[in-house]
Amino acid sequence: MLAVVAGCATTAPIAGDDEPGTPATLPDSVIAMAAPSQDLSMVRLMPEDGCYWYRHVGPVETTYLPLRTTEGRPICTRVQ
Repeated sequence: MLAVVAGCATTAPIAGDDEPGTPATLPDSVIAMAAPSQDLSMVRLMPEDGCYWYRHVGPVETTYLPLRTTEGRPICTRVQ
């Protein structure tokens, strides 16, 4: 008996108009205060809260998470 298992999947980059917020270029001051474990290559500014969010690629899903300082505070453009 021969058993064959095959899995086919295509992957597509997360890009385009369906992404939340506005792409952001981070000022040096924001880069300096951001915790080191965050990917700063894809950051967006969310209009709902005025905060920076970064793209986190996990083992199961890719999602945006709040960009945080080394103390764990969110980094925002306006006072919350």
